[in-house]
Order: sequence, then C-alpha cells, then structure tokens
Amino acid sequence: MYGDTERVETIVIGGGQAGLSVGYHLQRLGIPFLILDANERIGDGWRERWDSLRLFTPAKFSGLDGMPFPGDRSHFPTKDEMAGYLESYAAHFDLPVRLGARVDRLWRENGRFLVRAGERKFEADQVVVAMGDFQEPVVPDFANELDVGIVQLHSVDYRRPSQLQEGDVLVVGAGNSGAEIALDLAPDHRVRISGRDVGHIPFRIGGFLGRLILVRLVLRVLFHRVLSIGNPIGRKARPKFLSMGGPLVRTRPPELQAAGVERVPRTVGVREGRPLLEDGRTLDVRNVVWCTGFRPGFPEWIDLPVLDGERPTHESGIVPDLPGLYFVGLLFLHSVSSEMIHGVGRDAERVARGVAVRRGAIRREAFPAAS
Repeated sequence: MYGDTERVETIVIGGGQAGLSVGYHLQRLGIPFLILDANERIGDGWRERWDSLRLFTPAKFSGLDGMPFPGDRSHFPTKDEMAGYLESYAAHFDLPVRLGARVDRLWRENGRFLVRAGERKFEADQVVVAMGDFQEPVVPDFANELDVGIVQLHSVDYRRPSQLQEGDVLVVGAGNSGAEIALDLAPDHRVRISGRDVGHIPFRIGGFLGRLILVRLVLRVLFHRVLSIGNPIGRKARPKFLSMGGPLVRTRPPELQAAGVERVPRTVGVREGRPLLEDGRTLDVRNVVWCTGFRPGFPEWIDLPVLDGERPTHESGIVPDLPGLYFVGLLFLHSVSSEMIHGVGRDAERVARGVAVRRGAIRREAFPAAS
C-alpha cells in the first residue's frame, strides 16, 4: 500500500557527486527539486569502498561547482575525505536530499513521471537520473564452481586485507580497481593478478611531472575537451571506452612487479575447484577477489522506452525521445571527464539548463553549446 503521492516538480535520483551537482545548478536557476538517495548518509558511496582508496585527481580538481575542495590543492583526497566533502557540500547549499529512499521503479502515466522508492511514491514533471553505470557487481558464472574453502569477494565488498584468509590470492581483473587492490594485498599475501593489459599512464601522477601533465594536459584538455562527443576524435574513441574502460592511472606495472604481484593470463573457468587460466594452468589459491566490473542495472527499475540494452539512449544526457528525462554521471556521457569529479559539473549545468528551458524559466538561446 502506498501513502499519498508526493508532488515534486523535478526529481533527481542519486545523491552522489552527480546528483548534488545537478541540485546546485537547479537551485541557482530557481527550480524546485528533490534529491532521492538510497544511502543513510550523504557520501556513503565513497565511505563504503576499500580503506586505502584515494582519488586520481588532486584536491584542485576534486571540488564541485561553487565550493572548492578544502586544504592543500595538490593533495590527493582519501575516499573518506571525499565523502565528508560531499556531506559538507549538501549542507552548505542546503540541498534538499531525502536519504534512505532507494528508487525501485521509474515510469510514466498521463504525461507525468512516477517514481517509487519502497512505500513512497512521487510524481514529477521532470526526472534527472544522476547515477553511474556501476550499480550491479558482475562475477562470471563459473565462480560458483570454485571450491567452497576459497574465500570470494567482489571489489564492491572489499575493504582491507584482514577480510581474506591466510594463503595465496588471485585478483581477477587487471583494471584500476584490480591493480590497486592487488597492491593493497601484496604485503600480507602472495598475489597474482589476472586479466588483459589495459595500458597505463606512463608517469607517476603524484610526482612533479605527473601533476603538471595530469592537470594541464590530461584533465583539462584530453579528458575534458578532446575525448568528448563534441570532437571527432572523442566520437571515434567513445565505443572503446564504453566497452573496455580506461588505462591504469596510479598503479603502474613496475610497481606491481616490485611489490611481488605476479601477472598471469586471463581466468577462463574452473577445474577441480580451482581457477583455470587461459594457458591451461590451474592455481592453488585460498582467496579470489573479483574485480570484474559492474553492470548499469537500469533495466531492473527504469520502466521507460529509453534503454538500448543496459544503457540509456541520450544526447549528452538529454533524452530527445522522452522530454523531461535526463541522465548525469554516466561513463562518457559527454566526455571522458563526465564520470569524474572535475567533469560532472559541466554536464550537470547543461542538464539543469535543459530543465529550465523546458519549463520556460530561461530562453533556449541561454542553453550552453556542447563542446
């Protein structure tokens, strides 16, 4: 049974950096809105990640529009510092966030959007889905065939080495999460990492040259301008990023090797309860950490004709076939920086202005051009 349906002009689904950034820009435009977030506390999406996690961007590029990240601008914030910043951001701008509201259905009736979050129901003229592609953890089907004595964790559940039992570890997945977790485990375990070579940034991002190149070239130019759908190079590269992800940023292969992490071929199955590698070997390990990614999970709750498989169809976050529906925070929504702290504000502002244009609050001429 549902109580009375709550009427809100604009609903923002998701209270992470994307949703808060959208809220900031909607507030500046004087548009009434409500942010719904499943967590019990703003920033929990960061707090619940592994203990040693740090951002890839220095504080200078880790703040949202309107409020710089505090402290040393060259410092790479920890995940808890980021969580605290988001909580402070929402409080500073007095953004209306409804916590503990996990949206389980979005649909449309009689020209309005309906949003259900448990026993609560909302009606809105416009909805902004401010969530990333990484909602549902993925593990291969053969994981169930591993010996019951092997501890298995997905990266979403990994916090620290003490969660694992004594003995060897296989980290499956050699992207950024896999590489960083392998390095985290290396002092206490013999670690092997399995997966394709995703490439890597050829400099230390914390060094002088790294900071210079990362800030001036990679973040400002390459990720934000060149690799965008406003650029032919970006349009050509986008399908690869969507299917394969990006290169290693902080943890480089030489550092893994120096820590004793052994690189092995892809894990393709199970033989006699043990992980089977592509070269036919099996590994006698006591622990497996699956860094095998996530799926968007949108089909489970978005009941609208806007999905192409797992992902929504949109133009830089705006859904032309369903006016009033928007997306922010997706992988390569407009550029590589779209899912990053320093890039989400541009997309949030574009979408907020789209909302304002649709309700007649501003003229279409004020809509920012995509770049």
